[in-house]
Amino acid sequence: MRIGELAKRAGTTTRTLRYYESRGLLRSRRAGNGYRDYDEDDLRQLRQIQTLQDFGFDLEETRPFVDCLRSGEPAGDVCPASLEVYRRKLAELDAFVARLTEVRATLGARLAAAELAAGARVPGGPPPRCELIDELIDEAPEDGR
Repeated sequence: MRIGELAKRAGTTTRTLRYYESRGLLRSRRAGNGYRDYDEDDLRQLRQIQTLQDFGFDLEETRPFVDCLRSGEPAGDVCPASLEVYRRKLAELDAFVARLTEVRATLGARLAAAELAAGARVPGGPPPRCELIDELIDEAPEDGR
């Protein structure tokens, strides 16, 4: 298949395919007329790249998966190098989740403290106080004008 058909079937652009080719992640063969020629294996490799990028992998992290497919494996994630990338990515995600959990706890504590300091109304508690309104009430004439 030609580059336009591959791009259409993969839901991407020919520019993206040329970029992947320049990075060595996609290989084309040249037809007699000089046009790039791709097959179903190329489409499978391209879909592997797209899936991994959808999961947050950067382009270079997809290389072991593509190499695994090129070696004849039925799936790109069964080779040792691919498994190592999975392990590294999981460790990164675990660290990120831990950091987000810390940030969430800190923000929750700060919100609670800010609400308390601002006199946020607690169900059944007194209404919040506002010093400006208290001053206006104190300065208002007794006849209400």
